[in-house]
Amino acid sequence: MGKFIEAGKTGEFKDGSKKKVTVAGQDMLLARVGNDYFAVSNRCPHLGGDLSKGTLEGTIITCPRHGSQFDIRDGKNIRWMKGTGLFSAVGKALKSPRPIVTYKVKVESDNIYIEV
Repeated sequence: MGKFIEAGKTGEFKDGSKKKVTVAGQDMLLARVGNDYFAVSNRCPHLGGDLSKGTLEGTIITCPRHGSQFDIRDGKNIRWMKGTGLFSAVGKALKSPRPIVTYKVKVESDNIYIEV
C-alpha cells in the first residue's frame, strides 16, 4: 500500500477533461469521466507518446503518436497502434502490446489524491 499525494482540485476538471500532473516525480495523466477520476502513466508503452496530448473519448485514451488506445479504468490495451501496412507491422513486431500503469485515486472535499 502506497501513500496518497495531492494531485489537483476537483474544480480544475470538467467531465471528459484530462491533464498531465507530476506526483512523486512521476508524470501521470489525471482525467475526469462523469463523477469519477482516473490516473494512469502519462507515457504510452509503445514509444513513449505523451498521452495528455491524446484524445479522451469516454474512458478510452488514444496516443497522439501512433493511435494506440487504452482504457484508463484498468489500463487495458484496446488497440496497439493504428493503421496497416509495413510501418504498422514493423512497429507491432518491435514492441508487443502492453497495458498502461494505473493508479488509485481518491477524492476528499475538493482535493484529488493519487496513490504512489
